[in-house]
Amino acid sequence: MARIAGVNIPTNKRVVIALQYIHGIGPKFAAEICDKVKIPAERRVNQLTDQEVLAVRETIDRDYMVEGDLRREVSMNIKRLMDLGCYRGLRHRKGLPVRGQRTHTNARTRKGPAKPIAGKKK
Repeated sequence: MARIAGVNIPTNKRVVIALQYIHGIGPKFAAEICDKVKIPAERRVNQLTDQEVLAVRETIDRDYMVEGDLRREVSMNIKRLMDLGCYRGLRHRKGLPVRGQRTHTNARTRKGPAKPIAGKKK
């Protein structure tokens, strides 16, 4: 099992798919990394040599923000919005949808489970 960016990636999957288990690497970046390191798309993780794993690890460390650094930056961006007191920051602070979705009926994911109101049922 190869360990890249602090994540154990699955061994029996193709490299392009396995790299997507790392937070911050999606299909586009996974394909881009494989092109940079010159790994064929159909190669599986258990077929990689130690040199190839090392090259992938170095490429990710050098060129991409992943895992802890990315999570920290995203949370700092949200904290900055909340400290500014702008509209988006207030929505984050209240735990409501940030990007203009309706809240009268939907938004249960963001608002949490429904709280019953006394005397509402007729």
